[in-house]
Amino acid sequence: MNTGKRNIDIFSLSFLDCICCGFGAIILLFVLSKFAEPVVIEELTKDLTARVLQLEEALTIMQGEARILNRDLTARVEQLSEEKARLARLQGDLSDLQGQYAGTKADARVQNIIEGQLAHARQELTDEMRRLLKRAPPPRDESSVGGIPVDSEYIIFIIDTSGSMQRYAWAMVMQKIRETLQVYPKVKGIQIMNDMGSYLFSQYQGRWIPDSPARRRAIIFSLSTWRAFSNSSPVEGITTAINTFYAADKKISLYVFGDEFSGNRIQPVVDAIDRINHADRNGGRRVRIHAVGFPVIMAKTDQPGNTGQRFATLMRILCQRNGGTFVGLNSTRP
Repeated sequence: MNTGKRNIDIFSLSFLDCICCGFGAIILLFVLSKFAEPVVIEELTKDLTARVLQLEEALTIMQGEARILNRDLTARVEQLSEEKARLARLQGDLSDLQGQYAGTKADARVQNIIEGQLAHARQELTDEMRRLLKRAPPPRDESSVGGIPVDSEYIIFIIDTSGSMQRYAWAMVMQKIRETLQVYPKVKGIQIMNDMGSYLFSQYQGRWIPDSPARRRAIIFSLSTWRAFSNSSPVEGITTAINTFYAADKKISLYVFGDEFSGNRIQPVVDAIDRINHADRNGGRRVRIHAVGFPVIMAKTDQPGNTGQRFATLMRILCQRNGGTFVGLNSTRP
């Protein structure tokens, strides 16, 4: 029996079919993968393009904001530099003013000391001086306040603020007040009232205004616009001043400025003043009364009027009885 081995051919048709099918499947997969790749890439490209555009837009916006911030920063830096320069100038000005103030303050202190010494020397008379003055003839005083004693420590101005005085004599009133204050370089207190007893400074009603150069300037300035009601009679102002400010330890002088007395009778006024400004055991009165008469009636009518004459008569009597001086002016022009 002839048994022999069967020979197998590796390049048979079946083997080649398998090989071909495998290569075909590989080629098919390769073709399919190449067909889908462009779509994915295109979508990815679109997404990336949109994102790039968004980022570019955001970058543009940020660059614009950065330019605005840089411009604001530059402006603020320039403003800061200007403010620093201005601050430096102000500090320099402050230093100059402090230096000037220090010098002025020192000068003012020295001046106040000198004025105080002069006032003390002028107002304080020794017994020997009084004795000599009694023997000497009365001096002739040619000043505008004519021989008015200046030994008072407190002075009160009682001013007629009527329309006639305001229109025709107010500039002269202010000048005479300045001149009277110059006679008293330093006093302990001042007060300004009108003939009705109204106060120039309401905050000082019933009390003394401290004396100083600044206060005196304020008095003159405020008088220029003072328009208090007046009945052209000094009686109310005089009685109010004596009743309010009299004190046994104070030397007080009243200065009455006016042009008219609207009352009908003089003697009752004199008696009323005598009752409140009575004399002491030595014959001295509680306060001195001085007066300055302004010829306003003559300025208005070119003829003397009864009210002006009555004012002059009344004030001469009151000044004589109360240790003062009456001065009658012959003009209302400074």
